[in-house]
Amino acid sequence: MQEGDFDNLAGKGKPIDLTAYFATPADLRLGYSVLKNARVIPPEAKLLKEIDELRDQLAACTTEEERLKLKKEIENKVLKLNLILERYKRRSKK
Repeated sequence: MQEGDFDNLAGKGKPIDLTAYFATPADLRLGYSVLKNARVIPPEAKLLKEIDELRDQLAACTTEEERLKLKKEIENKVLKLNLILERYKRRSKK
């Protein structure tokens, strides 16, 4: 800190937005904490990373056959992610 390494960070001097943290059900927060300490990625974070990688592959794709395959795989992963998120949303409303 004395060397000024933290002077140009985004959000410096502003409160941390914990809205998403408290929107997550308490039992999931505890589970995520355990996973984080064990360096295990939650399923939805893993899916987001996979979707992003597939989109990068799609952008670099040269054949139509491969493009269709990648698009289908992206659609499947997005659907799976949406189902997980919807389940969490419904769970938090109980």
